[in-house]
Amino acid sequence: MTNDHSTMKVFRDLDNLPSFKNAVITVGSYDGVHLGHQQLFNRIQQLTKDIDGQSIAITFHPHPRQVVYPKDKSLRLITTIEEKIELLASCGFDYAVIVPFTIEFSQQSPDEYIERLFEIFDPAYIVIGYDHRFGLNRQGDVNYLRWHAERKNFKVIEIEKQELDQITISSTKIREAISNGAISKATQLLNHPFYLTGKVVYGQQVGASIGYPTANIKIKEAQKIIPKNGIYAVYVYFEEVQYGGMLYIGDRPTLKDGNHTSIEVNIFDFRQTIYGREIKIELVEYIRGDKKLEGLEALKNQLAEDKEQTLTILKKKRQALL
Repeated sequence: MTNDHSTMKVFRDLDNLPSFKNAVITVGSYDGVHLGHQQLFNRIQQLTKDIDGQSIAITFHPHPRQVVYPKDKSLRLITTIEEKIELLASCGFDYAVIVPFTIEFSQQSPDEYIERLFEIFDPAYIVIGYDHRFGLNRQGDVNYLRWHAERKNFKVIEIEKQELDQITISSTKIREAISNGAISKATQLLNHPFYLTGKVVYGQQVGASIGYPTANIKIKEAQKIIPKNGIYAVYVYFEEVQYGGMLYIGDRPTLKDGNHTSIEVNIFDFRQTIYGREIKIELVEYIRGDKKLEGLEALKNQLAEDKEQTLTILKKKRQALL
């Protein structure tokens, strides 16, 4: 993955797009933009280079399942749309087009879908999975696209079943790893860190009273996967500056207000007031599970231990990068 985020242009609807030249387009949800996706994207970039074209990632927001099955709350997303955009940029795409997914959009006939796709992107290549379905009742498939390709003079490149299965297996493994707090494993499979991004909201101020002020985070994306309860060593990014920190996820059993999951981070060497501002948290390693302690003094002592451990983990990580 390259880290040049500056060159990718992002469009959030289909109405005001520029005209493209030799477009190589790929359509998918690409949740997590993990190692499997990255290998596929490398091939797309190579193809784009070969024909002196432009690479375009087309993805949907909200996720189609959220729109088509609004009552199904089981969907868990590895990346929010903002995180996904950043990752697509790091994979070298020239453009990302975020299609607002609506019921109306899902009800286009396959022919309308293809006509529109062609009219907007005039593609040289379309790279899609063998199981990609589109249009009303998901009637359109790869063969349907191929039939149109002959007429319209573009080529369809099909991602083989084996590769797609591996991508799906990876996504499942990553979600499992995150849910279980196996952050190192998730990071390895993603080939990039796992992030939680959210706004800082008012909490109970208990941490500040014992010398460990925390920023309480509200995650905007309701379907974002949250790791299991416990304490994590993390990096926190605020206004592009990196800080060490320790993250707590849990229902605060020691403080007896445990009816909702709290996500809060103690940022080391940080004195700013950041209510209402957005921060990004990079999870590095799981430290311990959540547990009930006897009062605030015990909590304070435990947090001192957690901080020591966190500092050691972050120091090791820094040395590994040198």
